[in-house]
Amino acid sequence: LWQDKFATIRNSKVLLVGAGGIGCELIKNLVLSGFGEIHVVDLDTIDLSNLNRQFLFRHSHIKQPKSVIAKKTASQFNPDVNIIAYHANIKLDAQFDTAWFSSFDIVFNALDNLEARRHVNHMCLATNTPLIESGTTGFNGQVQVIVPGQTECYDCNPKPVTKAFPVCTIRSTPSEPIHCIVWAKSYLFTQIFGEDDDFEAAAQPDEDQKELEELRKESAELNQVRDALESDNFDQLLFNKVFTDDIERLSKHEEVWKYRKAPVALDYSKLFKKAQTLDINDVLSRDQTVWSPEENLAVYMDAIKRLKQRALVGGRTTLVFDKDDKDTLDFVAAVANLRALTFGIPQKSIFEIKQIAGNIIPAIATTNAIIAGICVIEGLKVLCPLGAEPCNAFLARRPERFLSSESTHPPNAECAVCGVARATVHANLEELTVQTIVDALARDLEYGEEISLITDQLIYDIDFDDNLAVKLTDLGIASDSFITVVDDNETNRVNLELLV
Repeated sequence: LWQDKFATIRNSKVLLVGAGGIGCELIKNLVLSGFGEIHVVDLDTIDLSNLNRQFLFRHSHIKQPKSVIAKKTASQFNPDVNIIAYHANIKLDAQFDTAWFSSFDIVFNALDNLEARRHVNHMCLATNTPLIESGTTGFNGQVQVIVPGQTECYDCNPKPVTKAFPVCTIRSTPSEPIHCIVWAKSYLFTQIFGEDDDFEAAAQPDEDQKELEELRKESAELNQVRDALESDNFDQLLFNKVFTDDIERLSKHEEVWKYRKAPVALDYSKLFKKAQTLDINDVLSRDQTVWSPEENLAVYMDAIKRLKQRALVGGRTTLVFDKDDKDTLDFVAAVANLRALTFGIPQKSIFEIKQIAGNIIPAIATTNAIIAGICVIEGLKVLCPLGAEPCNAFLARRPERFLSSESTHPPNAECAVCGVARATVHANLEELTVQTIVDALARDLEYGEEISLITDQLIYDIDFDDNLAVKLTDLGIASDSFITVVDDNETNRVNLELLV
């Protein structure tokens, strides 16, 4: 009996997403448990701050890919294990498609990024692949067993919403470093390089309407600057807009600054004289030091140069902030500090800004080790039943009971991710139109008129039929994309997810 189970383990193909705190412990456990083939994906590189808890790494490994070094070190524990490392983004890299995911017997998530977790959860559901989800925050940790069709998925229960700040505080009257970081990450970066967040939609009912009107004017002006992205002096145009013109306009509102110091506009030319002489690699290497104004300008200019190259690929490419994406983090850190400088707010090192922008809670090595151990135990229960049903586990710093567990729960029928029917569409996306899909849904599946088609945006509903004649490729829909069909019928409602 046990020989059969060991054979199952040895012949299993495992995917581990994340080679950080939990990931290091997990790959060690997986190797020592005898799993024969382990694929490790992580886009991050090793940082000095990782060494106190990510035991597979040493000082000599700093700046090298985590996945590659994790493979190299863990292979020494059991040379017979085949470990394949990928220094890549699990969400954005085209090689990680549904065919690739379906080749695995089980997936272990060791991520600290909500969107990446949701993506892996989605892919596992689409390929019917078991997933062991895990996470830690300080002394707390949890393990969730996700078996498609049998248990709750990662999105069956709502996740805590990040604290929101009043729009006018972020855009006009910041008083704390986090206000400047949120402004840099969620406003300036998205409006220049991403899909602009609708600040009016986020406005509170009691926001000052006069101030909101000023913000509308600022946004219109910023859109004009965005249109000049290809110009050689774009960095100066943007700087003058947000750190000179906008600040000078704000400082004239005397009633706002009656009880606090008014902001002071920055002069690009004065800072540029010294900034252009700095060694940018030396500045960026001092990630735990608060940079000078000139150093922040140097990083700002260098980051814009890198982001422009990416954003202008194929006409215009939308970029998304990620704390592990060096280009986006450098930009956010530099502009957050420059904004803090204008308002007399203490500035932060890029190391601190990464923690705040990524909502990072300091990790504890012991917590990671316990959670990683439970992950493998639950994974073994899924792959080769040991007489005990898989369960979810919770770790908390409580004197009466630090570790608890509960039985897995069935899927939430109302879940927008797993509470849907699924189908795969094989078609030429360069020829397939939205109209063809709508017609097929009505003809073959008897959907009524009250349906909506959604990707990461609305592409069709009964009140929005502009895209009916548009081909899917012209809507940015590539192979291995998901289209959700939302059935708005009040009776016999069935939502459907199409993999095209």
